This record gives sequence, C-alpha cells and structure tokens, in this order.
Amino acid sequence: MGMIVLVIVVVVVLLVAIGIYNSLIGKRNQVDQAFASVDVMLKKRYDLIPNLVATAEKYMQHERELLSELTELRTRAIEGDATSAQRMATEQQLGATLGRVMVAVENYPDLKANQNFLQLQASLNEVEEQISAARRAYNASVTDLNNAIQMFPSNLFAGPMGIQPRELFAASGVERQNVNVRELFQR
Repeated sequence: MGMIVLVIVVVVVLLVAIGIYNSLIGKRNQVDQAFASVDVMLKKRYDLIPNLVATAEKYMQHERELLSELTELRTRAIEGDATSAQRMATEQQLGATLGRVMVAVENYPDLKANQNFLQLQASLNEVEEQISAARRAYNASVTDLNNAIQMFPSNLFAGPMGIQPRELFAASGVERQNVNVRELFQR
C-alpha cells in the first residue's frame, strides 16, 4: 500500500513539473510570437515610409532635414543587428518623427489634397493603430511570462531553464509629455 502511495505522489509531482515546464515554454513562445507581430507591423510601416517621403518631397523641398531624419531612422530600424532594446528605441524615435511629418503637412494644402498622399497617410494611420495593438498584445504576453517567471512554483523551473524576464514596450519620457503643436509648426 505504501509503495502505491509513493508511486502516485511521484507521478503527480512529475505531472505538475511537466505542466509547469510546458506552461513556461508556451509563455516564452507567445512573447516571441507577439514580438514578431510587432515586427510585421513595423515592416509594414517601413515599407510605407519611402512612398510617403517620395510624395511629400515634391511639396516639402525645404523640409529636407526632417525627411532625411525619417529616412535615416527607417534605415537604422530595418538593420538586422540591433538588439530588441535598440529596436524599441529606434522605433519610438521613428514614430515621433512621423508625427512631425504629419504636422508639417498641415502647411501644404496642395499636398493634403493629393490623393496619393491622402491614401498613404490613411494607410500609415492604420498601421500606427495596428502597431499600437501589437504592442499591447506583446506587453500582455511579456507580463504573463514575467509573472510566471517570478511566481512560485514556476520560478523554481524558470531559472534552470534559462528563461529570463522580458522588457515591456514603454513610452519614452518625451512621448509622455503633452504635444506642443505650436512648436511643431515652428520647426
């Protein structure tokens, strides 16, 4: 009788360990998939930028510096050797620069009336919304993984498995401040 109880306890402990292990692997993979979804949206944004820049260039000759900055950020963002933290920072800079382009467009009524530019602007706005949604999904997955890594008993497995906490997408200090539209028009 005692041997049967011992076997049952060992089997239960083994099943719990397998469940925790599989749960941690699933959460880690979910974070990786969510980050890849953000990547897909960012790629879509980067593909739209050259079209936006080409259309706007015709109307905004003296805004070269802003367009050059946008192009340089896009190039830096699509380079494959950046860490995820560097990519997050570059992507945040890119979003802020795109906002400045959109505000600068307000000074060019002909550009605002150009159908190609309007379509690109609408597509870019849609992509920005999709990026925002993908970031929220990523942050939810990261929070779920980080909770599992830090909570008992799964924390006993996470360390030996080499699963480390992930960093959340977060707005920079500048992005948290109120936007001064007047200042954007004076650039």
